[in-house]
Amino acid sequence: MTDNVSLGMPQLPAPAYPADVRARLEEDAKAIIDRYPGSRSALLPMLHLVQAEEGHVTRTGMQFCADVLGLTTAEVTAVATFYTMYRRRPSGDYQVGVCTNTLCAVMGGDAIFEELKEHLGVDNNGTTDDGKITLEHIECNAACDFAPVVMVNWEFFDNQTPDSARKMVDDLRAGRTVEPTRGAPLCTFKETARILAGFPDERPGAVAATGGAGPASLVGLRLAKGETPQQTRIVHPRGESAGQEGE
Repeated sequence: MTDNVSLGMPQLPAPAYPADVRARLEEDAKAIIDRYPGSRSALLPMLHLVQAEEGHVTRTGMQFCADVLGLTTAEVTAVATFYTMYRRRPSGDYQVGVCTNTLCAVMGGDAIFEELKEHLGVDNNGTTDDGKITLEHIECNAACDFAPVVMVNWEFFDNQTPDSARKMVDDLRAGRTVEPTRGAPLCTFKETARILAGFPDERPGAVAATGGAGPASLVGLRLAKGETPQQTRIVHPRGESAGQEGE
């Protein structure tokens, strides 16, 4: 059956949240809005809030944001469709993002992505039938010294291979514990969205868990501070040692 959208006809108004859900979200929204001098500045965390409710940003969620922030639905939609961190359709409990930018790609990211597509039976932005995994390629995870990198709900899995990535998604689908290389323990995408909305992560030990940048990422910072990083090897662009230059 052809729907109204494909015919270019106006959509019906978005359905409202149930009264109890809306009351709970309004309380959370007030806590978010109170952090900002102007309510419209709260739109980004508000979109995370409604994403935490349904696992993606629905028309109902966007209408709610517009109502409480005094915006039009067009203004909310413009933001929700601009940022890829907001999902516009149902997605999995675990967002598995494979970096396919230059360094990760040549170090094996492309091979990992192809392996996971075949293994999971999905394409880019596809979700497995059990609703556990949504696979996507990501342009950069800002962790080049750990390439190739995979992220799950924005937590790092460094130095991956096709075999390790395949085992990781199998463990996630089976409900086994999967530990990121760095950062907090994994939680579901809905739980991650609520944390990104600005609400505390109340899991024991989650806040204390951390993971900084690798040594290669910090060399420039240490040099800028006047420090001499230990065991630093500077490679000449043409392969000669630095001491040979000018000889």
